[in-house]
Amino acid sequence: MPVKIKLGLSLLTALVAAFAYYHQHILGHDRIQYVVAFLGVFMIFAMWLFPEVKRDESAGGVRRDIARR
Repeated sequence: MPVKIKLGLSLLTALVAAFAYYHQHILGHDRIQYVVAFLGVFMIFAMWLFPEVKRDESAGGVRRDIARR
């Protein structure tokens, strides 16, 4: 995934997590607001840490040249 898209998704995730954190604070849910903050940070961290899946032609364990024989 290109860096520009990751930055945009990271910013969007941070904004949604901050809004949810604030909303939970207004409602008086003290514990849940920390869970929301943790999940927001974790999602951003995981997006940058784990690479995206790249599939090759032999996905599923069957190669085309072997199957034709």
